Amino acid sequence: QVQLVESGGGLVQPGGSLRLSCAASGRIFRIDGMGWYRQAPGRQRELVALINSNESTNYGESVKGRFTISRDNGKKTVYLQMNSLQPEDTAVYYCNADLKTRIGSGAEGYWGQGTQVTVSP
Repeated sequence: QVQLVESGGGLVQPGGSLRLSCAASGRIFRIDGMGWYRQAPGRQRELVALINSNESTNYGESVKGRFTISRDNGKKTVYLQMNSLQPEDTAVYYCNADLKTRIGSGAEGYWGQGTQVTVSP
């Protein structure tokens, strides 16, 4: 069984920073892409940032220049450093990983439970 556990969410004032972490555990052979998505009330889930196994990255337009995604393969962990946070960044942030659970299996997508980020004065 695979688990993704996020941490680091919370309440922050506009202009502030937060760092999210997501650790994968369980039966994992290899992790390919990892990423962060977010969903605000009444809105669809949207891409925040992706990082693949060769550490190339992709960001949603609204976070470019403010957020940075990174990963530690030894710890099976992906991070999201969020700077210059604004009220419109308020959402539940979800971790996603495409991974293989055994040799020869195809990659499957897994999701964390989400962590709330609230940006408010």
